[in-house]
Amino acid sequence: MKLTEFFLSEMDREVERSRRALEQVPAGKYDWKPHEKSMIFGYLADMVATIPMWITMEIKQDELDVAPETDSRTKQAAKETSEALLQALDEAAANARSALEQTTDEHLMTSWRLLARGNVVMESPRHVMIQDTINHWRIIAGR
Repeated sequence: MKLTEFFLSEMDREVERSRRALEQVPAGKYDWKPHEKSMIFGYLADMVATIPMWITMEIKQDELDVAPETDSRTKQAAKETSEALLQALDEAAANARSALEQTTDEHLMTSWRLLARGNVVMESPRHVMIQDTINHWRIIAGR
């Protein structure tokens, strides 16, 4: 089995599991935290919905700086409903699926870097980073 086929299969499973979880997200609970040291619920739900974007980046970009010196990234609006979260999941998953369908296993063997303030935090072959992303997706979704 090719890596691209394996990742498409893995992604399809995670999208369905995430869909079931995001359908249960109650409206009006975006800022809720079970403990003062916890992340807010809405932020975690948003991560579950949008993490396939990382797969797209790991294929189409050579690196990502998660803490650039000057932050020119636009702040995304909070997704307050399960419908908004599901829409974000569908969009992110469609883009990741497209990126996987358009790439090659050879490209997935090339290096990808995660940076913070221009410093390399992690560098591995793209296929390793994609597998780590899928594993992280499982963890934040509670599986």
